[in-house]
Amino acid sequence: MVDQDKSLQQGLKTRHMSMIAIAGVIGAGLFIGSGAVINATGPGAIISYSLAGLIVIFVMRMLGEMATVNPTSGSFSQYASDAIGTWAGFTIGWLYWFFWVVVIAIEAIAGAAIMQYWFSDIPLWLTSLILTVLLTLTNVFSVKSFGEFEYWFSLIKVVSIILFLLVGFSFIFGLAPGTGSVGLANLTGNGGFMPNGFGSVLLGIVIVIFSFMGTEIVAIAAGESSNPRESVTKATNSVVWRILVFYVGSITVVVTLLPWNSASILTSPFVAVLDHIGVPAAAQIMNFIVLTAVLSCLNSGLYTTSRMLYSLAQRGEAPKRFMKLTKKGVPRNAILAGTFFSYIAVVMNYFSPDTVFLFLVNSSGAIALLVYLVIAVSQLRMRRKMERENPEALKLKMWLYPYLTYLTITGILFILISMAFIESMRSQLLLTGLITAIIIASYLIFKPKVETEVSEKNVISGIERNL
Repeated sequence: MVDQDKSLQQGLKTRHMSMIAIAGVIGAGLFIGSGAVINATGPGAIISYSLAGLIVIFVMRMLGEMATVNPTSGSFSQYASDAIGTWAGFTIGWLYWFFWVVVIAIEAIAGAAIMQYWFSDIPLWLTSLILTVLLTLTNVFSVKSFGEFEYWFSLIKVVSIILFLLVGFSFIFGLAPGTGSVGLANLTGNGGFMPNGFGSVLLGIVIVIFSFMGTEIVAIAAGESSNPRESVTKATNSVVWRILVFYVGSITVVVTLLPWNSASILTSPFVAVLDHIGVPAAAQIMNFIVLTAVLSCLNSGLYTTSRMLYSLAQRGEAPKRFMKLTKKGVPRNAILAGTFFSYIAVVMNYFSPDTVFLFLVNSSGAIALLVYLVIAVSQLRMRRKMERENPEALKLKMWLYPYLTYLTITGILFILISMAFIESMRSQLLLTGLITAIIIASYLIFKPKVETEVSEKNVISGIERNL
């Protein structure tokens, strides 16, 4: 039995939110994708990750400012609707849902490929299905079960990165038994710190920025936290050291211990480092850690798609059936919708990998940047409104407003424009633009119904506030 008049269950504890906040930034992109960035930019990858991380830090600060005032599962989609217009909230909400549906499919395929390292006899499609179904069940059961799984997945990632950094820096500074200091030879040799010029570092920023997608999940989860404002504030304040330690720190260890043009870095930078320092079974250890990161991303993807769809349904921008909740306050229909479309994408990977699936992957490529852009523009407008109407509600503020907000918007637009001139990324930009145009066209078609339902909800909310 379901009841659409219930509200989402506040089943996420402080420890769940803390670990989601700490490890949400650690994905498979760090463990695997960083090799391509290092190979393209050399040691200058440290600058690429730092500058991309700086943009994300600013965006998260802006999102945190809005989320502490109004914690909601709709997060930036709701803020866009309030600050820019209903069309913006509708568009970015559905784009974000589409992005994570595709990511769930990609992570399910990646997880299955890793599992074949140990279970080569099981078909790839079957393993993908099993992983997706298992994590769907954890999400459907209760938000607490999602939190528990994410807590342990995140803990494994955090402990792994910290151990990697401790071991790596001990070899760099000659603190490990029987070793001498490695020094900075690999940072300055082989063509220098930026062997391919500063242009390659800027190109690296464009590639790296997508690795940070997921930092915003804590703002979406805030609506189901027992203490949302405190959780969001802690997550926002800690994003600086999280990016510096986990991403910049890890990349620094890799490029300092190994030559940037080493073939093993391109294949798997973390395995290459562990092999270099003599860690036995390095490949197996890293496969387990990467699998954990993939499952964490899959778990989070199922959660975020369902909450965004639930929020859209609440605002009349998605079918009402996605508002329905189980007795435990879980939007089961919204979760199953994400699973269903994700598995269709997985099937397309086998039947049409070079057309349909490639289209899905490429068309979701620039959505992360659009989400960041919408967050920045929303904060720019909402901050002015909040300062006029309710300044005491601003417990967490964006630094140097509005200058850093304008700088962030400029940086995001620079990356989007750069994608148009990078051959390998041009198709992603164009296809994301196509999907965005289709969603905006859908809004214009259903606009009267959407705006009527939103207006009715606003009237009801206003009456309730005055009672």
